[in-house]
Amino acid sequence: MHEMSVALAVVDQVEQAARSRGAVGVESVSLDVGELAGVVPDALAFCFELACAGTVLEGAELFTRSVPGTARCGTCADVWDVGMPPQLICPACGNAAADLVSGRELRISEVRWADVEAEADAAHVRIREPIPQES
Repeated sequence: MHEMSVALAVVDQVEQAARSRGAVGVESVSLDVGELAGVVPDALAFCFELACAGTVLEGAELFTRSVPGTARCGTCADVWDVGMPPQLICPACGNAAADLVSGRELRISEVRWADVEAEADAAHVRIREPIPQES
């Protein structure tokens, strides 16, 4: 399952960024995942939760945005969604696609850092004990 190696790489990159900015935690991570990247979003979400354990990302949410695969024809410049399995023959002229324009992405698009003040406030919140009943 290569989703675990992807999740570990994402966690590692976000941890490095957290250290460099002095972040105390991460609320969420958003990824752009191309439909041709070969990543199963549900498996990635499962692996992400496991990879976050014991790190500044523990408890962080993972959001994935699917990026459709598109190709461009070198002959007529038509651009089309290739779908799965990929259709790499131009629907306009019948020639082979010159290049894939999108769909192979696997990119961290956003990280929401935990609010330092909210973390400090949460650490000082007192939980009110129930009033004991008289007997």
